Amino acid sequence: MSFHVSHKSRQPASLEKHFPGATVLDLTSKASEPWVKFSPFYPHGNIPVPFSNATTESVEGMWQGLKVFESEDVDVSKFMITNMKGLKRTVRRFGQVLGHRKGVEGETLLPYGEARYMLYLPTYRWMLENCVSDLLDELKSRSEEGESFVFLDYETNTDVNNLQKPLSHAGLVVAYLNGNWPGA
Repeated sequence: MSFHVSHKSRQPASLEKHFPGATVLDLTSKASEPWVKFSPFYPHGNIPVPFSNATTESVEGMWQGLKVFESEDVDVSKFMITNMKGLKRTVRRFGQVLGHRKGVEGETLLPYGEARYMLYLPTYRWMLENCVSDLLDELKSRSEEGESFVFLDYETNTDVNNLQKPLSHAGLVVAYLNGNWPGA
């Protein structure tokens, strides 16, 4: 299977030069249907929040909602956002990030790397398997017929252990399609 990740801002001519003949699909929150559904901002609804008796509309809602800052604890209102706007919570507004709470009512604060493995990865995988499995099947089928793909994302870090840069959700789609999910 031939799946690649590239930055959303890359020009079509550059993509064609580096990935000749590949089908380019935008997987960001700015993408068109149905591919926008791969965005962690997309409000699929009823996504289980790890270690909690709660659900979230989007993967990003969970991630931002469980983030704990110097001056602000969890914000479950992020779980309910359905318009893909206003999800981010920043250090500029709330001070340094102390970690991600292990569940809405949890006492443990997870460091960034652990939060990726214990919160983000299982939530994004759940979304893939329960909300976009039909699209994954389509991509697998088309790939088996010889089609190659480039998935566009705002982030291109595909190494879940590289904590210096945000993780590419398009990279997680590639890992899932290739059967090499991180930590599996």
